[in-house]
Amino acid sequence: MQRERMSKKKSSQVHCISSHDHILIMASTSKHIPEIRLYKVWKGNNRFFCGGRLIFGPDVNSVFLTSFLIGAPALTFCTRMLVWMRRGDPTFNFTVLTSAFILTLLVFTFLFLTSARDPGIIPRNKTSSVNLEDGSNSSLTQSREWVNNKTHHLKIPRTKDVFVNGYTIKVKFCETCLLYRPPRASHCSICNNCVQRFDHHCPWVGQCIAQRNYPYFICFISTSTLLCIYIFVFSWINLTRQPGRLWSTMSHDMVSVILIIYSFVSIWFVGGLTIFHVYLMSTNQTTYENFRSRYDKKENPYKRGLVKNVKEVLFAKIPPSQLDLRAMVPEEEDDGSEYESEYGSSIRYDNEMGGKVVTKRESPKKLPSPTRNLDNIDISNEYETARDGASSELDPSFFSSQLDLPKY
Repeated sequence: MQRERMSKKKSSQVHCISSHDHILIMASTSKHIPEIRLYKVWKGNNRFFCGGRLIFGPDVNSVFLTSFLIGAPALTFCTRMLVWMRRGDPTFNFTVLTSAFILTLLVFTFLFLTSARDPGIIPRNKTSSVNLEDGSNSSLTQSREWVNNKTHHLKIPRTKDVFVNGYTIKVKFCETCLLYRPPRASHCSICNNCVQRFDHHCPWVGQCIAQRNYPYFICFISTSTLLCIYIFVFSWINLTRQPGRLWSTMSHDMVSVILIIYSFVSIWFVGGLTIFHVYLMSTNQTTYENFRSRYDKKENPYKRGLVKNVKEVLFAKIPPSQLDLRAMVPEEEDDGSEYESEYGSSIRYDNEMGGKVVTKRESPKKLPSPTRNLDNIDISNEYETARDGASSELDPSFFSSQLDLPKY
């Protein structure tokens, strides 16, 4: 009897321990999907810094060139004024030096705000369907066969009409971002993003110029023009204030001569760019629209008068960004623009950039998830090859079992 009681007690203890261990094992073996910051899996060509807080274009290195072209003459001029403070009127030279420093600081501030912020990128469509019309229940599965025009019966209109200020505007469907672009939006082929109120992609700031950074771009080129004029004028004043003949003074002060020539050439470039964008701002046009002569033969639906046009660009509230680049997303999540093949390569689709671009990526060889396959892999040609060719190694049953394709 005593042995039976002891055995029952031990068995009950073992049962409790095994039950607890079973719970721990279940918790430890439960599937945990790792999460990653959104900017690390971003499908555009942008470059990110400070943990996704700063967003630049793919040509961010050009910002350093622009900074050198602005900072080198500005620093030279300020150094020259420091030398002249000991020789001439210190009050005059100090005032000129301080003004030049403040103007240079403004130029670099507006350059940073233009190139390091979201210009107005429209997030790519990640839903499973695209509405044909606003308010319509009809939809189309985002099959990559349709995007690549492999399935002709799965098509939606490439354009649709929307009304803006009483005018009919045609908006296009972006086959890369899988969405109808809002009015005045366009897909930047350099950054590979759809951007709100796209103006142009500026190589000097390495970023798209669009809705959210266009006011800062206007301020950047305007202050750059003022800085060039400022250096040009006061370099001449420094020459004329020196005793002796002008040509003799110029031969002894080559720094001022170089600054005069450099700033004179720069004025024509940044000054002309400033005048052009002031014209665009006053007529409520974008560079993209102007170069395409969009409003030469028809009325501009966005034109509201000089004062309201300027107010809309410079003094209107900048809309918040549609991106949360620091948001945590599942690491396996993919919006359908690329997939991992069985050879370990990554194939990226971009119809507007000229089809698909193959890029190398070191990753484990694994089959994609059903959602990725449904969006990305075109198996129609492979299936036909397996069906028609007796020597083919492709088996249609393999695809049906692995992909779980829907039946139409």
